[in-house]
Amino acid sequence: MINVTTFLDANSCRLDKPVYYSIDRGIRYNSRDILGIISHLGRKLKEMDINKGDRVVIYLNNSPEYLFSFLALWRIGAVAVPTNRIYTIPELQYYIEDSGAKLIITDEEIPELNIDTYVIPELDEYADDEILEAANTTWDDLCQLQYTSGTTGKPKGAMLTHGNWFSAIQNACDVLKMTQDSVMFCIYPMAHVGILWAISTLRTAALCITKSSYTFPEYLDILFENRVTHATGMPPVIHSIVSNPELVLNKLYTVKSIISGGGPLHQDTWKKFYKKYGIPVLNAYGSSETIVIGTGTVIRPEDYASADRYESVGHPVCFTEIKIVDTEDPKIELGLNEPGEVALRGPSIAKGYWNKPEANRETFTDDGWYLSGDIGYVDDDKRLFITDRKKDMIIMSGWKIYPTEVEEVLIACDLVDEIAIFSIPHEHRGEIPAAAVVWKDEADEEGLLEYASNNLARYKIPRKIFTVDKLPRVNNWKLLRRDLKKMLL
Repeated sequence: MINVTTFLDANSCRLDKPVYYSIDRGIRYNSRDILGIISHLGRKLKEMDINKGDRVVIYLNNSPEYLFSFLALWRIGAVAVPTNRIYTIPELQYYIEDSGAKLIITDEEIPELNIDTYVIPELDEYADDEILEAANTTWDDLCQLQYTSGTTGKPKGAMLTHGNWFSAIQNACDVLKMTQDSVMFCIYPMAHVGILWAISTLRTAALCITKSSYTFPEYLDILFENRVTHATGMPPVIHSIVSNPELVLNKLYTVKSIISGGGPLHQDTWKKFYKKYGIPVLNAYGSSETIVIGTGTVIRPEDYASADRYESVGHPVCFTEIKIVDTEDPKIELGLNEPGEVALRGPSIAKGYWNKPEANRETFTDDGWYLSGDIGYVDDDKRLFITDRKKDMIIMSGWKIYPTEVEEVLIACDLVDEIAIFSIPHEHRGEIPAAAVVWKDEADEEGLLEYASNNLARYKIPRKIFTVDKLPRVNNWKLLRRDLKKMLL
């Protein structure tokens, strides 16, 4: 048996200290409090006929209830399907139908959805509830479907197991080097596998702090006022710190490390940050299919003596194997300093995609390798460098935007004849999505943006629209995004 939530049982026997602080709620929870709350929620879910293996969609804002829902579903052996509260109804409907979910946990009734709904209340009053025994789950039992898009088609549900999460948590704890006195400020959306950092903090019995929204000055104040030792960040956060020294002042004085991930951290920004503040950047590489660094790589403080190029995503974490393969034939392994597709193998690799046999054959090899779709190379010191993306994915402030998914939504707009989504470099956000549009009649940018806002999450909406007479294609078929960018930028 291995049920991921049992670390809470162990910690609650030994410690009576806060491990989770919700700034929004103004409440601190210890491990026993969390156990009582997820036990109450687990029993409630069982009363609603949710059993081992059943899929349940979580559709909430970042909140204690989001975290508690995750843990309660794992506790009873059910499968969490995390979604972001900013998704539109059409987007949400797809996740429900594709996963075959029996229930949605949300904060209000959504009559448009044909699914049983649990409108979750605040759960703080149930901290003293009787502990519910953890379900008898195994290493290979599913606990999560983490939806992640590709270059074609709809988002795919990466099948994550209790064993995947166990190894991912152990690796995150190893990388962070936290103690029970450490304090982590976790900023990633709970619908994202970045929730790994929060759950790993709970596992260590350090203090995990969350807040649903904040400005950059508030981010700095939270670090300062709570004596944060381990900060989560992204390239835009680190760029803001470098660009606003008058706001930063001494507010990072307790920070021992900061996590960067979700996109490339530009060399100049990284170098300026480290030279000014001396705070090591844990530049991490992974994906939904690997539970971030569960099977991935990371630059750690001990690597800094040789990490002078400020570009590497580091060495493999424990139990991870890495190799570079030919982009056309993954059976061909390339040598050091030869660019190719990054392949990973280890215990946190997803079992595959939910009901997607063709995608599984393309992405997961028979001998356990995950083909990431990223282009990179391994240098003489065995450090991994990411140089390009095989996919056309856009990463804006850590948000992953898949052009084909956006195009499939916007092509249904009556104003549009043809449309292509591509990235534009952006100093602060890394990249932003742009659209090249062939209009049916007159150009109507406002009309298209209104349509987009009704059918897409905010971060997927194009930030810039170009009007073109035609899109560059091979033989009037395959879209040439690179040629499009050269034409317009």
